[in-house]
Amino acid sequence: MNLLIVGSVAYDTVETPFGKAEKALGGTATFGSVSASYFAKPGIVGVVGNDFDRKHINLLKKRGVDLEGLQVDPSGKTFHWSGYYEGDMNQAITRDTQLNVFESFQPTLPESYRKAPFLFLGNILPGLQLEVLDQMKDPELILCDSMNLWIETQPKELEKVFRRSDVICINDSEVRQFCNTSTISKAAKELLKLGATRVIIKLGGYGVQLYGKDTFFALPALPLSNVKDPTGAGDTFAGGFIGRLAKSRTLNENAFRRALATGTVMASYCVQDFSCRKTANLKPSDIEKRLTELKQITRWS
Repeated sequence: MNLLIVGSVAYDTVETPFGKAEKALGGTATFGSVSASYFAKPGIVGVVGNDFDRKHINLLKKRGVDLEGLQVDPSGKTFHWSGYYEGDMNQAITRDTQLNVFESFQPTLPESYRKAPFLFLGNILPGLQLEVLDQMKDPELILCDSMNLWIETQPKELEKVFRRSDVICINDSEVRQFCNTSTISKAAKELLKLGATRVIIKLGGYGVQLYGKDTFFALPALPLSNVKDPTGAGDTFAGGFIGRLAKSRTLNENAFRRALATGTVMASYCVQDFSCRKTANLKPSDIEKRLTELKQITRWS
């Protein structure tokens, strides 16, 4: 196990203009670990309830995900989110959120996880992210994600997480909100001042940007004619990104750019079906094919 992912394991009930999925497997740790499993050996820390189907355990094991850190709480049910998408599907509309056993989740890391060289902190409470960081033993790279709720309600705690992270992954509206500016590039530079070496700005269906202290790189989203459900695309991107970094021999600028492309490709597969149905059943050749396509559409001379 060389990559630890801490976050939710959930059930999602999702409706889009192209169909509906009832209690489909979801959550940050799920989407991230399935995506990362093509490049790294991920382990997850999360919690599920007494209703969690064995077939989902089997799916994660089949993908090589270590489940020693997955807690099973028999006292309640698994976190369940319900929502829908309209129009361009760039924004989910929540119908219902049932935290269930996730409400009392405490991320206790197995001893074997604490020395993992790579860490992906999903967008759980900043206080819980800090608890995870306190349990880790000198990871080589920490990638953290967050959400607008924590920016609104716990900005000081979130800043503590950002200051201890190597890579901050955040979307365009969130970074403008956190830094109180309308300019994405200015906001990214403000985040870099907190100590991170890279900042990733997610632009949804418009692509992604990567900022370093003296570098900038951007990629468009792949043009797809078949998009069914964007749920989990951001977590899938992050899993592919850090999974590819975990496979790299050196963490130089080229490695980060290759990782950004890999995350983009993995997210492109995620949105083509509900849950992780597509990303759980890829071949290495599928990933390489889309990496080649992405390289071709971003070349010019």
